[in-house]
Amino acid sequence: MAELRHRGPKDSDPSFQQQPSEDKGSDNELKAEKEGVSDSESKVDSGVPEVPVPPDDTPEVLNKALSGLSSRWKNWWVRGILTLAMISFFFFIIYLGPMVLMMIVLCVQIKCFQEIITIGYSVYHSYDLPWFRTLSWYFLLCVNYFFYGETVTDYFFTLVQREEPLRILSKYHRFISFALYLTGFCMFVLSLVKKHYRLQFYMFGWTHVTLLIVVTQSHLIIHNLFEGMIWFIVPISCVICNDIMAYMFGFFFGRTPLIKLSPKKTWEGFIGGFFSTIVFGIMLSYVMAGYRYFVCPVEFNNDSNSFQVDCEPSELFQLQDYFLPSMLESVTGWTTVRLYPFQIHSIALSSFASIVGPFGGFFASGFKRAFKIKDFANTIPGHGGIMDRFDCQYLMATFVNVYIASFIRGPNPTKVIQQLLALRPDQQLYIFNSLKAHLTEKGLLPALEEAAAA
Repeated sequence: MAELRHRGPKDSDPSFQQQPSEDKGSDNELKAEKEGVSDSESKVDSGVPEVPVPPDDTPEVLNKALSGLSSRWKNWWVRGILTLAMISFFFFIIYLGPMVLMMIVLCVQIKCFQEIITIGYSVYHSYDLPWFRTLSWYFLLCVNYFFYGETVTDYFFTLVQREEPLRILSKYHRFISFALYLTGFCMFVLSLVKKHYRLQFYMFGWTHVTLLIVVTQSHLIIHNLFEGMIWFIVPISCVICNDIMAYMFGFFFGRTPLIKLSPKKTWEGFIGGFFSTIVFGIMLSYVMAGYRYFVCPVEFNNDSNSFQVDCEPSELFQLQDYFLPSMLESVTGWTTVRLYPFQIHSIALSSFASIVGPFGGFFASGFKRAFKIKDFANTIPGHGGIMDRFDCQYLMATFVNVYIASFIRGPNPTKVIQQLLALRPDQQLYIFNSLKAHLTEKGLLPALEEAAAA
């Protein structure tokens, strides 16, 4: 990162580099110690321009009400009050339905992208790189067009085929997406400026990594939502629960540091958050699995031109009896226990949220320490930016999507029929005859014909 340093008088005059004053050296050591960074790390990162620290935007009402408390307890109350407000808002948007949830996911994605790109611009703004922010937002538009176009084609197939403009856009969607991206690529090449080549390519990579982290994974969140709102709500709630309980256990009982990247994280908080999240996930899954509104896949009704969440729940959401291991049977006195199969899957989701999920936060902490910032932004008092709240959620979304594809989802007859209807009549007839011959060979077709005749 030393090559990216903004050159000033200290770079041009060797005396600044070879003969630092003792006072300045002491100040740097104190600063490094305060931030929990070793002296060697401080020297290595000293060439990275610092991002301006945003002012404290805690509401004046809270500042006055909590003025008599120490900074530690003041922060605790601010975080607690704002957490309750965010949880209440979460419940409200769930009540509004899947379409509103999708819009909120899109808004969160755009805000997270803006926060990360702003850091890049704030660090290197003095170079006045041409088109950097314009191209960053253009690439965001291109990637969203590609992903959401794929989603519309998959889940709104009948509507797309019904409207001629949409049908054309759907047919050539990938070519259009590539053409849009190629335009941005050419614009970037034309914007290259002598003496800033390396920096501009750094920023090009910065933008694309941000797109990979934010846009791709937010798209997976929407795919999880289409599988049923329970696959959206339970994972997100488990991450929120783990974050809250780890903070609570760490605040009151934390003594043993967990990782250097986040000095405030403790083993006590990590372990307490793990067990609390497991219990919470099982209980929340039991409550939600009994409602069709949460367990049914989100589908588009062509008759009413609206989303619907109504179906016959699969076996995953039907109560079943499970025999307890002999050890648990001796402790509880129960031979069997009645559970939803989804509750067993919730243990895997909760475990990931509490064991692997925090590494998304550690990754974000390392990123912020690299640029000597506390938070990505100051959008939410006591919590930082939106990205500070969703650093673990994106990692969780990817896991849930992979988990569903690996252990839950089977072939979807609806999508197969949609693809068949898009074929030419001769192709449909060929598939019909092939399927008929296959069913006859299996001995299923006569049985079906007799049943239909009866």
